[in-house]
Amino acid sequence: MNLKNLVNYAIDKERFQTIKDYINFCIEYLQFIETGLQAKIVSQNETYYQFYQYKEDGYYNITRPINTLLMSEADVFENISVQFLETLEQLKDRKLPNNQLRQVLVSTIYTIQQSIGAVLDALPSGKSNQARKINGDLFERLIRLIISALNIDCVAGTVQVPIKDDSGDILFHTSYQHDLLISKEDELKIIGSVKTSSKDRIDKIFVDKFLYNKLTSTEIPHIAIFLNDVQRKKTRQENRYGINTTFLSGHFKAYTIRLNPLDGVYYCDIRPNMLTDSLLSQHIQTIDHFFYNDIWRLLSKHGQSLEEVEIEEGEGEDE
Repeated sequence: MNLKNLVNYAIDKERFQTIKDYINFCIEYLQFIETGLQAKIVSQNETYYQFYQYKEDGYYNITRPINTLLMSEADVFENISVQFLETLEQLKDRKLPNNQLRQVLVSTIYTIQQSIGAVLDALPSGKSNQARKINGDLFERLIRLIISALNIDCVAGTVQVPIKDDSGDILFHTSYQHDLLISKEDELKIIGSVKTSSKDRIDKIFVDKFLYNKLTSTEIPHIAIFLNDVQRKKTRQENRYGINTTFLSGHFKAYTIRLNPLDGVYYCDIRPNMLTDSLLSQHIQTIDHFFYNDIWRLLSKHGQSLEEVEIEEGEGEDE
C-alpha cells in the first residue's frame, strides 16, 4: 500500500475486527516505511526514540516518538506476530508461556498500535482530533480482542449502577462508561481503562474507582492499560526534536497514597522512573504482567453479580 491507502484504511475502524486485521495492517505499514519515508529523525535526549518524517504525500508531517527497542521491522514482525498468536493460544488453554515470549507480547502490541498512530500522523493538521479519537478507539478494541482471545468475557459499555437508600430501595441509577468490563460466570470481575497515554486522564481513573466502589459497596478491581507516556518536543536547535514525558508522577503517587491504589497499571513503553522509583515500581508494570499473571489473579477474586448492574455494550469513551 502507498501512504494514502494506508491512511484511508486506518480511518475506517470497521476494517479492524480481528487481531489478524491489526497484524495485516501493521505488516503493510512496516513494509511501506522501509522505502517510503523522507527521513528517520533521532531524538536528541533519548536516542532510542525516533520520529518518522513523511514525504509530500504525508504533508512532510513528523510522527509521534517511536521506541526503536520495541518497534519491530517488517521481517522481524512477521515472525514475532506468529509467536504472539501462539502465546495467546497457550494462555487461552491456561498454560503459562515461556518467559522469553513476554517481550514478544509487549513488542507486538506496541508495534501494531504505533503503526496505526504513525499512519494517522500523516493526516493534515486540521484532522488531528479525528486522528486521536480513531487511534484511541482502535487501541481499546485491540486490547478487548486480545482479552477475548483468551476465552474471557470482555466488552466495553456503560454500567447502570443502582443507588439505594438506607432501607435498600433503589432511588435511581447512575451510569459509568468503561473501556473494559471483564466478567466470569455472570459476575463483573474487573473494570478497566485503556488509553494511549495517561495525559489528562490519570485523575479520572483513580476517582472512578473510588466512586464506583463507594456507591456499590463493592471492591471491584480497577486497572489501567496505557501504550506509552511520551510526546514530541522541539529543542532549541532548529529542526531538532526530543521527547517529553506526559506521566504525572506526583498525581499518581498522591492518589495512590491518599485515595486508593489501582489494582494494576500496565504500559507497553514503560518510563525509566516507573522501574526505579520505589513507589511507582510497586504499582506499574509492563503489559505482559497483566496477561501472564494479573488477569487470572483478579478473575479469581469475588466479583459483582451482573444482576446487580445493567451493562449496555458499546464503544468506550472518547480518547
